[in-house]
Amino acid sequence: MNKPLPTLTLKDFASDQEVRWCPGCGDYAILKTLQKLMPELDRPRENQVFVSGIGCSSRFPYYMNTFGFHTIHGRAPAIATGVKLANPELDVWVITGDGDGFSIGGNHMLHVLRRNVDLQILLFNNEIYGLTKGQYSPTSQPGTRSPSSPMGSVDAPLSPCLVALGAGATFIARSIDTEAKHLSGVVADSHAHKGAAFVEILQNCPIYNDGVFEQVKDKKLAPDFRVEVEHGEPIIFGKDREKAITLDRESLSLKVIEVAGNEERVLVHDQHNKVLAQLLAAMSGPEFPVAVGVIYREVKPSFIDDSMNQLGLARDKAASLEALLYSGHTWTVK
Repeated sequence: MNKPLPTLTLKDFASDQEVRWCPGCGDYAILKTLQKLMPELDRPRENQVFVSGIGCSSRFPYYMNTFGFHTIHGRAPAIATGVKLANPELDVWVITGDGDGFSIGGNHMLHVLRRNVDLQILLFNNEIYGLTKGQYSPTSQPGTRSPSSPMGSVDAPLSPCLVALGAGATFIARSIDTEAKHLSGVVADSHAHKGAAFVEILQNCPIYNDGVFEQVKDKKLAPDFRVEVEHGEPIIFGKDREKAITLDRESLSLKVIEVAGNEERVLVHDQHNKVLAQLLAAMSGPEFPVAVGVIYREVKPSFIDDSMNQLGLARDKAASLEALLYSGHTWTVK
């Protein structure tokens, strides 16, 4: 008979290591949200594994009182895949950043998503390299001044959610470091998903890129610059919820409209619509609000389940070692 799980609290998931991030770093808020969420998942601590690469965010496993790996730059998805294949019953979390995940680790990220490996991938996006002293990253905005771009970056930034969508992720969401309730709900949804779950977390770096997400985080500004999307609900935003998103069917593009007098044109979010997900993931200011919430979800067989089924079939068909050695072309040496 299975014993009931002991009641766990936030303190049970906090390690004894000193948390060493810069004062005001958004990583603190994400850490606290995850530590608080863990008991609500009703899973043993021994079943939780946090795997990270290199970067500020990648110190995360030290601060979780669970199993964890602080691995090598960009390779966390590959190592996490191995952990999950060897122990499918584990909850495996990948903690990465915009540089670790989409620069040196871009190749590994693409393949873990297209394979639909059953992992929760949390990408902390501060649009800068923090650990190596503020170089511009793959998500930095044009004009970003940094030690590696003193006159301003001329690179076109990539959108993590758009890349994840193009790579074949079956769960894509976006949240904000300091919005604990929203972030907790999104991460809980990612945990419940079977397959590759990708969550982009907009996270502030107070040292090298302070305030880059101010419009979507500031309580006074945020109502006009972000919109929370929820499946089956109209996409409405604004201080008085007076604005909405609509689909212009002629140009097949999104537009901002006034709700009053246009109620029938207000777009309703469908998280299973991949075309809509692409349009929502691409929205950015100042013309559009940034979409947060579950942007896309798809039910699809996971790489882990398919691999385990294949392994079972191979075992059923396995011959003895002696039969294998004497199969095919053999000869005797005298």
